Amino acid sequence: TVGTAMNALAHCAEALYVQGHNPEADEHALAGARLIGRHLPRVVGAPDDLAERTRLLEGAMHAGMALGKSMLALGHAMAQALGGRYGLPHGALNAICLPAAIRFNLEVAPEAISRLGEALGGDAVTRVEELARLGGFERLHDVGVPQEGLGEVSLAVAKRPGAKANPRPATPGEIEQLLRSVW
Repeated sequence: TVGTAMNALAHCAEALYVQGHNPEADEHALAGARLIGRHLPRVVGAPDDLAERTRLLEGAMHAGMALGKSMLALGHAMAQALGGRYGLPHGALNAICLPAAIRFNLEVAPEAISRLGEALGGDAVTRVEELARLGGFERLHDVGVPQEGLGEVSLAVAKRPGAKANPRPATPGEIEQLLRSVW
């Protein structure tokens, strides 16, 4: 549940700041982030509460609508490359990579990231990390990513469409630093 919700939240976050983002995607991204931020902790606390699960699913629906009207960015590019190489869960990898990607993009997308934080009810990075911890997703090594492969993975990340659509260009060296920061 947490991994899937964090993947949806990554769709929301990235839709707000990816190159070519648009107001319609922003609307869905903010609605999705609000619902996910509010209802994911409640679902974790009461997994059988169908009303809370329904609200969380509505958040995921908005995330999908935002994604359909925008593109992915660096956080997803990192999660995709890591998942493809090591066969690890996409949602868990997004939960771990998203805070680093948000920090990286803060200098070029402060308004979008501030809006994300408002939707989540606090500082964007802090809230994303809090939500990720609900699933135990904190560090790449905790989910089985070996440190020695991060350099090669960073080269693969840099070639992904999400990395190319990121609002702040990232070199393979910068990507490797980001991956190491969450390893």
